[in-house]
Amino acid sequence: MSLETIARYLVFAGLGLLLIGGGILLLARFGLSPGKLPGDFVFRWGNTTVAIPVGTSILISIVLTVLINLVVRLLNK
Repeated sequence: MSLETIARYLVFAGLGLLLIGGGILLLARFGLSPGKLPGDFVFRWGNTTVAIPVGTSILISIVLTVLINLVVRLLNK
């Protein structure tokens, strides 16, 4: 693998992290922090807390599906 290929992968990974960070900041600005969306379950018993983020998982799945489909369609043209 050439250095140019590795550099491209690193740039795309960095852009991906930038987008993820921006999305988390946007959610926080609207008061929808991950783990506190409708459909996220939190159970507390004494000192034990169990979180099941169903709503957050569904939201992340939808967003990633749309992004991956857009990238694949753009690369195939």
